[in-house]
Amino acid sequence: MEFYFTIYISYRKFSSYYQGYSDSVALTDVKGRHLQINAKYFRPFLTLNGINGQFKLELDSQGRYKSLVRLE
Repeated sequence: MEFYFTIYISYRKFSSYYQGYSDSVALTDVKGRHLQINAKYFRPFLTLNGINGQFKLELDSQGRYKSLVRLE
């Protein structure tokens, strides 16, 4: 399964994930489906400007994480 979405999280807001206040990011994909994604998968995309861009989340047939990629 594939999910496409656009996200912006400031560096400051994302720091709450590092501090243990939250462990998942809630968002809505382009088809209106609500998702909760473990914040650890976004860490490679974190810059001083936060996390910003269009992404594709891929899950396996059991609904487990397979990949998260930023689309250019």
